[in-house]
Amino acid sequence: MTGPLTGVRVVELAGLGPAPFAGMMLADMGADVIRVDRVTRHHEVAESTELSEVIERGRRSIAVNLKDPRGVAIVLDLVAGADALMEGYRPGVAERLGVGPAPCLARNPALVYGRMTGWGQDGPLAPTVGHDVTYIALTGVLDSIGPAGGGDPVLPLNLVGDFGGGGMLLAFGLVCGIVSARTTGRGQVVDAAMVDGAALLMAPYLARSEWGPRGTNMVDGGAHFYGVYATADDRHVAVGALEPQFYAVFLDRLGLADADLPAQMDQASWPAMRERVAAVFRGRTRDEWCDVFAGAETCFAPVLSRDEAAADPHLAARGTVVTRDGLRQPAPAPRFDRTPATLPPPRPRPGEHGDALLAELGIDEGEVAALRAGGVIG
Repeated sequence: MTGPLTGVRVVELAGLGPAPFAGMMLADMGADVIRVDRVTRHHEVAESTELSEVIERGRRSIAVNLKDPRGVAIVLDLVAGADALMEGYRPGVAERLGVGPAPCLARNPALVYGRMTGWGQDGPLAPTVGHDVTYIALTGVLDSIGPAGGGDPVLPLNLVGDFGGGGMLLAFGLVCGIVSARTTGRGQVVDAAMVDGAALLMAPYLARSEWGPRGTNMVDGGAHFYGVYATADDRHVAVGALEPQFYAVFLDRLGLADADLPAQMDQASWPAMRERVAAVFRGRTRDEWCDVFAGAETCFAPVLSRDEAAADPHLAARGTVVTRDGLRQPAPAPRFDRTPATLPPPRPRPGEHGDALLAELGIDEGEVAALRAGGVIG
């Protein structure tokens, strides 16, 4: 594996969703991510899904029983040689298992201990359950997305809470902590809460007193020159003609350049203008509009399905979406010219690298066999 994080080692206590996404980002960049999987009854292998195959790629895996003191000792041995550890448990769980910040930092004072939760490690809601939708609801994100006029808010998938405000925030926090630790020799705990990350993503809007109700503003569907329109074949196009020069080209390609129209930034006229523009777009198919706008400097694009996006000439030229073993997935990003990252190996089977990792810790084959027989490792 190659990338700018080559030489960095991260221990990942296996979890769901946003924490594995952070692990994927680190592994994509060349980090040696060691996933500590759970030893299950009869040593059955955890079911693989298309989601897990993508976001759990690039790791090495060891299956450990953390309810056995010998399993905890193995994790602490791994921690001793790592730059970071990451976990996505509810507050207090890692402590009860014996792998919380105190024993880990005692074993490795330069360790960066990353914690991924929805509500954070403290605050009134910290011990309660939640999901992406509840985190973005509480932070004002959900109320800000959707149609005007009292319509229901629209869920932005689980991109804002789980993956952008959660996993990506944790990956950023871990890298920041590692940089600090390599400078100071001292590790620390990173509290990556999805509510904090979602609020962070709202930075452009939280303090804007001029921001109006949902669906009435420039970039939330209120402006007729920034939004999505249906076409004659019930497909869609997207336009973002914010700047005056782009707006002029936009009107020209719509055949409205010579019409008597209100000023672009006359916000009171936006609802009527949106209806007028919508009627024009309904007159042709999506692909016909692509021909009309071909080469136009007006920030126009067709709204593609996931299948269409994978075959788009621009994305194909950049290799943005790749396919391995029939599974479509994003290529590592961002890109580096001196230390380029490559697509990491597929998701490991739980425990696949256990013997090799235990050997790296100096545990001989006889002891490995005893640990396996005792259900400590899988």
